[in-house]
Order: sequence, then structure tokens, then C-alpha cells
Amino acid sequence: MTETQKKNIPNLKVGIVHYWLVTMRGGEKMLEALLELFPQADIYTHVYNPDAVSPLINSHKVYTSSINSLPFARKLYQNYMPLMPRALLEFNLQSYDLIISSEAGPAKGVVPNPDAYHICYCHSPMRYLWDMYHEYFRKSRGITRFFMKNLMPSLRLWDISSANLVDRFITNSHYVARRIKRYYRRDAEVVFGPGDIEKFLPVPRKPEDFYLFFGQLAGYKRADIAISACIESGRKLVVAGGGAKKKEIKKYEKSGLIRFTGRLSDPEVQDYFSRARALLFPGIEDLGLIPIEANAAGCPVIAYRKGGVLDTVKENVTGLFFDEQTPEALIQAIDRFEAAEAQFQDREPYTQQVRQFSKEAFIERIRRIVEQGRVKEQ
Repeated sequence: MTETQKKNIPNLKVGIVHYWLVTMRGGEKMLEALLELFPQADIYTHVYNPDAVSPLINSHKVYTSSINSLPFARKLYQNYMPLMPRALLEFNLQSYDLIISSEAGPAKGVVPNPDAYHICYCHSPMRYLWDMYHEYFRKSRGITRFFMKNLMPSLRLWDISSANLVDRFITNSHYVARRIKRYYRRDAEVVFGPGDIEKFLPVPRKPEDFYLFFGQLAGYKRADIAISACIESGRKLVVAGGGAKKKEIKKYEKSGLIRFTGRLSDPEVQDYFSRARALLFPGIEDLGLIPIEANAAGCPVIAYRKGGVLDTVKENVTGLFFDEQTPEALIQAIDRFEAAEAQFQDREPYTQQVRQFSKEAFIERIRRIVEQGRVKEQ
């Protein structure tokens, strides 16, 4: 029996509602941590692909909504999001004592029994309904744009009203907590999502003369800023991760300063974190596990001052911030970093900073929240 299992909360029938199970990303890693705390839990989800998730998730009973039976649901699940609020009504959760909805898509709108305690871990209010609606609309075409224009008002009303079915909101960063307050008028307690820091803490530091960008070339991660900053300032940059197009790779690699690796294995990720002078992080993330993992490996982070990174990076200790999403602002930050690079060499402050993002810290905070809720209900 593990230490986590010794601390789990017995005599509770637990249902976990997760938006969809088609990949293993941050939300699914959080789900795994919840399953360690509640090994008796059942899972409810809209779309389920057993081949795409972990053995731990597959070891639990998984109930799906009717969305799972729609054509090409495992690939086109996001296209079916307007149907998901109604599909949640198919889930009968009346026998559960504790319901945890894990939401980045529709999940919190389930109907608990009057005596159940409903916690919503909101990774983000649904982006396509709120702060990124215009971006999604701009990229959509034809029938999708028609449905977005006509269904958004009613979906927003549903999203707001379904927040009333939640007893307690928790979330992964103060950045997301502010959005929850804006859209739902509810306070949310910040419980940092579990990072897999243990595999990076033992990684030895041996920095070389290059910077690292980790993520896709296009979109909100803003790889273009990191690439332009390094080309303009004559610095070497490794762009790690998938999504780069051959035409773009050829264009940027002509400079002799930019190199693309494609997707990396875990040992390769550890190696690049160990050798990079710093991670460049010019995008905006709700929390962002990459800066946490980089810091766990002792790699400093140079980040745009917005989003979850304000919770994860300790300024002038484990990294630096810049205030405008421009190559010029990033270049100035890199200059400041190189002028003070010696102060970022001590490994201990990195270890202290990332401990709060461990799986163990996450599980302990969730356990305390559930126990507080049980006391209030008694």
C-alpha cells in the first residue's frame, strides 16, 4: 500500500466527471492523481479512447455520454461541444457522496443529489465560449461558424447557470481564478496541478550556448517571438516539439541559429533542459507545466509576464520576466539574464520552488479540501 493510499478518504462513493479522455495531457495527469487519492472512484466522460490513456485510468469503470457514439467522436470531439451540456444529463450521479468535475470542456453541469458535495476543478472556463471566442470564430468556416454564432448566447447562459451546481471551485492558477470570478462570479481556491517534477530533479546541469523553446511553432505559444528574438540578436535556439511545417523549418534554419528537433522522448527532454542556458517562454498558459519541469531540472525561465507562469517562476531566482510580447522585449530580457547569469546557478532555490507543484502536494491539498467539505456538510 502506497503512502497516498494510506491517506485516502474511505467510505465515500466518488464520481469524477472529466470532459473527455482522448489523450494524456495535464488534465489527465491530474485525473490520475485524483484516482490515486480515490481508488474507488468511477469516471464519467463524453468521449473515451482507451488506447490513448493510461492503464490507471483504464483500470476504473468509465461511463460515457451519447457523444461517444457519434461519428468520428474520438477525433472530432471538439466539434460536438455544443451538444455536451445536454449530454451531461444522461449521467445518473444520485448515488455518489462526492462529485469532482474536471472541466476545460463541459463537465460541471451534472446534477448531484442534494446531500452530495460537488467540487469543480476548473482548468479553464471554456475558451471557445469566452476569452477566445473571436479567435475560434475567425478560424472557423461554414456550418461551424453558423452554429457558433447562433448557439453561443444560450451556451454562455448554460455555462453560468451550471456554476450554481458547484459547491466549491478550485483551479490551477491565480490567472484562471480571476477568469472564474469574471465569468461565474465565484471565488476559486488555487490548487496547483500536479507536475512530474521527480524525474527532473536529479538531472545534472551542464549549460551550453543555446536557448530552448518547447512547444508548437504557431498559435498562443508564440514561438515566432522566440525565433525572431534569437535571429535578431544572433543567439542559438533549439525549438523542441511537434507542429512545425517543413517550409517554416527550412526558412528559419537558413539562419544557422535555429534548429528544430520535432517531438522528444522523456530522456531527450531531460537532456535539453540540462544543457539549455534558459527556457524561453513568450506565450500565455493557464498554468504551464513546461516552466515547472525546466525549473525542476535547474533550467532558468525567461517568460512573458502574464498567465500561470507568475505562479510558477520566482522572479530573479528561477527566472526573469519581460513585459511586452515582442522580440525586442525578449531580447532585452535575455540581455539582462546574461548579465546576471551567475545568480541563477544555485540549484537549491529551484528545488524549493517546484516542490509546491508536486503530485504529493496536489493530493494533500485535495484531501484537505474534501475533508473540510465533509465537516461543513455534517
